Amino acid sequence: MADAYFFLFFLLPLLLLVVLYFLVKPRSVKIPIKNRHVFITGGSSGIGLALAHRAAAEGARVSILARSPGKLEEARNAIRLATGIEVAVFSADVRDFEAVKRAVDEAGPIDVLLLNHGVFVALELEKMELSEVKFTMDVNLMGTLNLIKAALPAMKNRKDPLPASIALVSSQAGQVGIYGYVAYSASKFGLRGLAEALQQEVIADNIHVSLIFPPDTDTPGLAEENRRKPELTKIIAASSGSMKAEEVAQKALDGIKSGSFIVSCNLEGIALSLATAGLSPQRSFLMAFVEVVAAGILRIVALGMQWTWYGSIEKYHSQRKELESYWTLTSDWLPILTSYPSSPLICVGIANGVRLGESILPDWTREVQPGVAETEPCAPF
Repeated sequence: MADAYFFLFFLLPLLLLVVLYFLVKPRSVKIPIKNRHVFITGGSSGIGLALAHRAAAEGARVSILARSPGKLEEARNAIRLATGIEVAVFSADVRDFEAVKRAVDEAGPIDVLLLNHGVFVALELEKMELSEVKFTMDVNLMGTLNLIKAALPAMKNRKDPLPASIALVSSQAGQVGIYGYVAYSASKFGLRGLAEALQQEVIADNIHVSLIFPPDTDTPGLAEENRRKPELTKIIAASSGSMKAEEVAQKALDGIKSGSFIVSCNLEGIALSLATAGLSPQRSFLMAFVEVVAAGILRIVALGMQWTWYGSIEKYHSQRKELESYWTLTSDWLPILTSYPSSPLICVGIANGVRLGESILPDWTREVQPGVAETEPCAPF
């Protein structure tokens, strides 16, 4: 019995570690950024600006690209004030390949290309205009391809023997699909396929690809994003916390410098990365060991999460149908607002003096004052 335990808990894991040591490719690599050219897109605010601050503070020669000349100047001044470093700024729309190419050519050969640009619209596909879907895809996916195609020739022809990096900022919504994120998740999932295929194409040129998966991040646009999110999106994603842009930037740069292909930013992100490792490259045989051992357990956890999410969806739609039936129950409906939190609102239905129940309403067709009875039905959008 003792021999069996010795084999199971010592020899077998040791044998697995040895096998994984020889299996993992590409091999681990260190990518320095000091005195090297770091080119950051979406660098005028949010995560991109935090990345520029951090890279400049670590001694990199930094260039940032964004659409707004005004915000670029503000970013340049802020970085100069904080670090004493002068950064180069370039105004271009990432959807415009020629404009992007001019900026990249003017900036000069790039050692670390950090693709942080992106747009986000949380809305059910049926409610989105096709122009919104196309805009999301064009910025998040095609914009990334434009930058890589523009920068790659010079990156391949570098004389520097040190390894280079192409880092793509995705999202945890690029690891798992969430209600209301159809277009956004599609664009961010696309970055994973791009990164995996690109790594195979550029490894011979000593260029290493990193794929960064930040959670919700406290940026200027987050409050507006949360305000517009569908109610079900808020319910399903309620357990996911947010991080500060500076924290994400530090995690991202640490991952890039270590040559990691998958870069997670928090504990939840690590679990997601382990659960969705699939056929992605893994440079660390120790992390490969964790992926192999945790795969079965995390699949059970993932199924539990799906059970919770679909339960929330079922409950939400059941409540809506129940509420809709209240509106048609009798002509002398009188909805009375009993609670007025910011979101969601609670509506108690009363017909002929009988309390019928209460349901969550995510939106109202008009503003309702607290405690004021409405003589007309108040219906959700």
